Amino acid sequence: MDESHHPAHAPALPSEPFAFLLHFFRHYYGWCVLVVVLEIGSSASSILTPYAIGQIVGGVTDSLTVREQIFSAVAFPLGLYLLLNLGEVIFSRAGASCRIVIAPRLRAQVTSELYAYLQHHSHRFLSNNFAGALASRISETSTSVNMTLWTLVFDFLPIVVTLTVSIILLWYASIPLSLFTLVWALLYLSISYWLARRCRPLAHKSAEARSITVGKVVDAVTNLASVRLFAMLGFERGYLESFLNNEIAASRRWLWSNEKILWFQFLLASTLKVGTLLFALWLWQQDQISVADFVMSISLSLLIIGEVRNISRRFIDLFEYIGNIANGVGIIVREHEIVDRPGAQPLHITRGCIELRGVTFGYSPDNPVFENLDLRIEGGQRVGLVGYSGSGKSTLLNLILRLYDPQQGSILIDGQDIREVTQQSLHEQISLIPQDPGLFHRTLLENIRYGRPGATREEIELAARGADAHEFIERMPNQYESLVGERGVKLSGGQRQRISIARVIAKNAPILIMDEATSSLDSITEQAIQNSLSALMKNKTVIVVAHRLSTIAHLDRILVFNRGRIIEDGSHAQLLAANGAYTQLWSRQADGFLVEETEQND
Repeated sequence: MDESHHPAHAPALPSEPFAFLLHFFRHYYGWCVLVVVLEIGSSASSILTPYAIGQIVGGVTDSLTVREQIFSAVAFPLGLYLLLNLGEVIFSRAGASCRIVIAPRLRAQVTSELYAYLQHHSHRFLSNNFAGALASRISETSTSVNMTLWTLVFDFLPIVVTLTVSIILLWYASIPLSLFTLVWALLYLSISYWLARRCRPLAHKSAEARSITVGKVVDAVTNLASVRLFAMLGFERGYLESFLNNEIAASRRWLWSNEKILWFQFLLASTLKVGTLLFALWLWQQDQISVADFVMSISLSLLIIGEVRNISRRFIDLFEYIGNIANGVGIIVREHEIVDRPGAQPLHITRGCIELRGVTFGYSPDNPVFENLDLRIEGGQRVGLVGYSGSGKSTLLNLILRLYDPQQGSILIDGQDIREVTQQSLHEQISLIPQDPGLFHRTLLENIRYGRPGATREEIELAARGADAHEFIERMPNQYESLVGERGVKLSGGQRQRISIARVIAKNAPILIMDEATSSLDSITEQAIQNSLSALMKNKTVIVVAHRLSTIAHLDRILVFNRGRIIEDGSHAQLLAANGAYTQLWSRQADGFLVEETEQND
């Protein structure tokens, strides 16, 4: 499947659970109508069975004096009974077949659209939520949407049809008994619905606790190597246990509330069974119903009691599913923080000039990183950013990539405000080599091709050679088809970084950002790929963040950051001649790296 053909925009999803359900159900309207017809047929066959049994009993009773006529007397109701049983099987199996067709597709659609919506959430949102918890919410929501549809179509609808027709048939057999059963059914359903609705918040809290636990488990498994190396296996089990206890408590509150409802339903249903039998016997004793009607009435009454209990239990299930949906939708289907403006156009790169005008930004309003920052990077210029950790270097990159929007000011590329262009086109025109390469648990070929999905095998190998990765790839068991493990865990840090560089070489975007791109490489490997990186930088606007100052000394321009301000600006030679902050940083190199000092802004 060619993923490039999928739309990049976020789907419009309702944020209210019932509207969310209708959004997906409308796509299956025709199928639902077909299933409804089949379920009505199945329910009608089931309901009319007691009528056929009653007619058989009546025929036998009327023919007791002439036994030779019994089979002729019951021939029609017996044939009807067999036909109804066959019809129930055919209709119900046909409905189940429709479910097999729809269910996987519906679940896949919900998962796909929720994931597509999640993709457009901001870097801030993704940083503040566990990846595992978000994945759990998507999974539970898609499953619950599926189960809600089938509970309504396969449970509620047949039960409603069964109850309606049963009450009509019971009315035909005995008006007093039908009124008695109808009043009881309405009372039973009303109380059950009220009790189940009161339990909905408990279902929501149970689902939320479950998602949090999943997030903690995924986080712990992802960092299991660190857990072992710090000898914290027992600590992590204890840490997880606290969240498991919260989940247990929330689940128990939900399950106990369900159990109370079920006990109420059991007692009320048992009372009605006995009451219905006694009332029917009294009516027969008073000669108000015949033997056939007595048998049919008892059968219908028991059927109604069973169906009413079933529908009341489905209330509990339904509110659990809706609670799961509310939990997932409430977290994922929130308003996006960073969105394309109406009428946003694709970014067109001519020179690659980047300009910041009066930019003020802070991750929190009371702690700004930049205040009224002005900066212009000419197209094709290679610029290095230096400064101690927390001085604002990575924040500048985040703003250019539009992972965040500034509170004031604007950022322009070739005169185009990046808030006025599509995020898709912005990211297509910028290549990023991050300090921590984000590799997928896919093959090396797929990871490199991620930079340019249409690249040929030869172009991928050429990019790998440029990143000095081809030789180690060829030594792997499956070479370019080797899986790299989750986040590239099967590769060394230097190998992951080289794959990241190869990916960017394949992409070949006009703007290149390197955030500690060679920090995981040894000096020999770094020297081997410097020529490739230099070639990659040609005719591009390049921004490089590095603590190893020797890697940026050859660049056209170096900016020295301190507490969100640019305190020096010039070439390596000019800054050394100025004998200022850059000279101090250069002199404090330790084995080619800048000695770390952390400042307040991060």
